[in-house]
Amino acid sequence: MASSLTKDAAEQEKTSPTSGGMTFFGHPFGLAPLFLTEMWERFSYYGMRALLVVYLISGGPDAKPGSQGGGLAMPEASSVAIYSIYVAMVYLLAMPGGWFGDRVWGPRKTVTIAASTIMAGHLLLAVPGKPTFFAGLALVAIGSGLLKSNISTMVGHLYDGPTDPRRDGGFTLFYIGINLGAFFAPLVIGTIGQEVNWHLGFGIAAAGMALGLMIFLWGTRHLDPKSSVVPTPLSAEERKATLTKALIWLGVAAVFYGIVGGAGLFTLNWALIPITLLGLIIPITVLLRIKRDKDLSDTEQTKVSGYIWFFVAAAAFWMIFDQAGSTMSTFAEKKTADNVFGIGFPSTWFQSVNPLWVMALAPVFAWLWVFLARRNSEPSTTVKFSMAMVLIGASFFVFAVPMGMAGDGTKVSPAWLLMIYMIQTMGELCLSPVGLSLTTKMAPKKYASQMLGVWFLAVTAGDCTTGLLSIAGVDMNGTGTIVFQAALCTLAGVAVWMYRKRIIALMGDVH
Repeated sequence: MASSLTKDAAEQEKTSPTSGGMTFFGHPFGLAPLFLTEMWERFSYYGMRALLVVYLISGGPDAKPGSQGGGLAMPEASSVAIYSIYVAMVYLLAMPGGWFGDRVWGPRKTVTIAASTIMAGHLLLAVPGKPTFFAGLALVAIGSGLLKSNISTMVGHLYDGPTDPRRDGGFTLFYIGINLGAFFAPLVIGTIGQEVNWHLGFGIAAAGMALGLMIFLWGTRHLDPKSSVVPTPLSAEERKATLTKALIWLGVAAVFYGIVGGAGLFTLNWALIPITLLGLIIPITVLLRIKRDKDLSDTEQTKVSGYIWFFVAAAAFWMIFDQAGSTMSTFAEKKTADNVFGIGFPSTWFQSVNPLWVMALAPVFAWLWVFLARRNSEPSTTVKFSMAMVLIGASFFVFAVPMGMAGDGTKVSPAWLLMIYMIQTMGELCLSPVGLSLTTKMAPKKYASQMLGVWFLAVTAGDCTTGLLSIAGVDMNGTGTIVFQAALCTLAGVAVWMYRKRIIALMGDVH
C-alpha cells in the first residue's frame, strides 16, 4: 500500500533539528521556506509560460483578430513546437541539475545559483528583441533545471527516511505551494503582459523570482544539514574529464552550426529537430545507464526495473497534460468565449484553472488516501498511476467535443475548458505528487538527486513527442489527433492496471 499519514502522534511530532520545535502544518518547519521558494519560482515560470504561445503568434497571421501586437508573429505550428521544446528542456535540464547537486555544489548551493539564473533570464525576456527573448528562455530553462531536482530533494531530507508517515503529506503540501504560484501567475503576469505590455509581464516574473530567492536565503537555517552536503563529490580527475568533454561537445556544436549558418541553410528547424530528438533519446539512455550500473545492489536494480513502468506511464500522461499551454491555450485564445455574464477576460486566465482545481481537490485527495488507509483500502501506487492515465485520456475524449463544435467558427462556452481541466487535475493528483514521493523512495542511493531528474525526464519525453508531431506538420488542434492521444493514454492506463502485480513485485518494500 502507498505511504499514508495515519501513524501515531509520536512520529507526527518529529521536527527538523534546526527548527527549534516549530512546525509547518505538522511538518518540519524547513518545509515553509521550500514551500514559499517554489511558490514564487512557479509564479515566475507559469506567468511567463501563460504568455509564451500568445506572444509568439502575436502580430502574425495566426493571432486572434484585434489582439495586442508586438509579438514575434510566428505561425501557430512553430509556436506550439517552441513551447513544447522549451518546456521539455526545462525538465530535461533537471537531470544535470540533479548531477550538480549530487556531485558539485550540493542541493542548497545549487538552488541559490538556479534562482539567480532564472531571475536573470526573466530580466532578459523583459528586454524587447528576438535575440534577448531566446537567450532569456535559455537561462530560465537552465535555472529551472538546476532548481527542480534539488529543491524536491531537500523536501525529502526533512523526513526520517522513506517510511516517515508524513512524507507523502509533505510532498502534497509542497505541491500546493507550486499551484498557489501557478494560480496567481496568469492572473497577474498574464493580464499585464497580454493586456498592457508583454515585456512588463516578463519583468514581473523576474520580480517574483527575486522574492523567492530572498525567502530561500532567509530560510536556509531551517533546512536539514544534509542539504549543504555534496553526496558524491567529483575528484580532481573527474572534474577535468567532465570539463574537457563539455568543451568538446560545445566546440562540435559551434562548428556545425557555424557551417550551416555560413552556407545560408539555417532555419528554425535546424535547432528544433535536434533538440527534440535529444529529448527522446536522452531519457532512454539515462534509464539504461542507471539500470546497468554495476555499483547498484540487486534490490536497487530490481526497483529501477519497476520504476521504468511508472516512467513510461508518466511520459504519456505529460504528453497530454502539458498541452494546456499550447494546444489548449490557442483553443482558448481563438475558439472559446472570452466573457462570462458580459465580463471579459484575457485567455491567459484559463491557465489559472488547473492550479485552482489542484488547491480545491488536493485536500480532498489527501483526506481520501488517509480515509482509505485507515481501512486498509488505500490504492497502491500502481493503481493510482493507472487511474491517472485513464483520467487524462478521458479529458481529451471530452476535449474532442468542443473541438468539433468550434469547427464552423462558433466560440464554445468556457465551461468546457473548466471541465477538461478538472478531469486532468484529478489525474494529476493521482500521479504527480505520488510520483515525486515514489521517486525519492525508489532511488538508488548513488542517484539520490539525479533520480528526481529522471522523473522530470518523463515530462521531457512527453513534450518532445508533442514538439516532434508539430514540427512534422501534424495538426495538434485536429479532432482526430486529440482522439488518438486520448485512446493511447487510456490503453496505457489499462495496461498498467493489468500488470500491476508484476510491477508491485519489482518495487520490493516500496508500495
